[in-house]
Amino acid sequence: MKNIFVIILLLSGFISKAQQASDSTQTYKKRVLETTEVDFLASYYTQDGNNAAVSGGIGTEKLTDVTPTIVVSIPLNDDDVLTIDGGVSAYTSASSSNINPFDGNQSADPFVESSGASSGDVWTNLTGTYTHNSDDRNTIWSAKLLVSSEYDYFSLGFGGSYTKLFNEKNTEISINANVYLDTWNSIYPYELRPFSEDGNGLNNNLFSQYSITGNQNYNPNFTKFDDESRNSYSLGLSFSQILSKRAQGSLMLDLVQQEGLLSTPFQRVYFADVEDSFIQNFQLADANEILPDTRFKIALGGRLNYYLNETFVLRTYYRFYTDNWGINSHTTKIELPTKISSKFTLIPSYRFYSQSTADYFAPYEQHLSTDEYYTSDYDLSKFNANQYGLGVIYTDIFTGFHLWKLALKSIDLNYHYYERNTGLNASIISGGFNFIVY
Repeated sequence: MKNIFVIILLLSGFISKAQQASDSTQTYKKRVLETTEVDFLASYYTQDGNNAAVSGGIGTEKLTDVTPTIVVSIPLNDDDVLTIDGGVSAYTSASSSNINPFDGNQSADPFVESSGASSGDVWTNLTGTYTHNSDDRNTIWSAKLLVSSEYDYFSLGFGGSYTKLFNEKNTEISINANVYLDTWNSIYPYELRPFSEDGNGLNNNLFSQYSITGNQNYNPNFTKFDDESRNSYSLGLSFSQILSKRAQGSLMLDLVQQEGLLSTPFQRVYFADVEDSFIQNFQLADANEILPDTRFKIALGGRLNYYLNETFVLRTYYRFYTDNWGINSHTTKIELPTKISSKFTLIPSYRFYSQSTADYFAPYEQHLSTDEYYTSDYDLSKFNANQYGLGVIYTDIFTGFHLWKLALKSIDLNYHYYERNTGLNASIISGGFNFIVY
């Protein structure tokens, strides 16, 4: 009996220790984010072409843009992360400089950049996102608030997302929703402004300072927008599934409803049935762009990623888009991340895009003055586009390089070249440094 009693005590102690270990395992959680991370991002973008919407579908599309951005991710506790994203975009644009082509030091010309105040501007953005993860890490929800502004608009946005993981995290379903409330400060083509209700038409100083050639009885169709608000509502759904040890696929559905001022006030239109009027080499606008005040967009896409071997991973993507303005588009993309060493990965990529023309688009001088809606913005035209890219990622899992209290985690650098069959071409160089704070 004594031996049995000792055995029972030993077993009781073992069971108690096992239960304590089990309880300890259940209460231990790996932090979603171990420490604060800081990303320093930047991009340089340049483009050129001869179909500027500001000058009615003709003229230079030269533009350069520099965008520095800082993203700070802060772990609030084991489960919650606060992310603050702040960016500035400083651009110079030859086309937007011709909102007022008469304020430069040379003759007004749609193919020449004006040196006036409208040739450049700064866009600023600040976004805050709060993310919460459940104890088992199978439920994630987030909420965000953003503010952005530019010289002619202000935007306030808010939204959130909810993600659920099933099947031992092999299956993931997400839903996200966003609302953007924008307010324009409408800027109109310079020569149209005298034809507003409180303007003085051809008696304006512009027309006394410069002589009109061609049709001297200049009388444009000028529409001043009373409602300068634009609201956008988006809903996104996604489903992701690990298909095998090598393959992972996902499906996405996005719905967007826009209401309000969807025209760009400073974009010109020229009519086929109106005689041309000029000041110097610049044709005076027959009207400013007019588009419907509602737009509904649907996009359906899918991804398939396949692990080929230790060196190569194949990533593919397809999206179909349609809207009630008559545009249908197809996007395909392929990437081949290639691990060339333990720290370096190259990512060559190719993207093809094609779209049909919007119902309200026509090139320079192909609209009629009797049309209800009109635009010569080539973003709404029929076109095909190719984009070629190459990226490189450097990863230091041991964060060996230190700068002040920052330890380098990774560096990435990317270059993309974009070309449309309408003549527009563009290049973008982007990169980033990811640091952890120690």
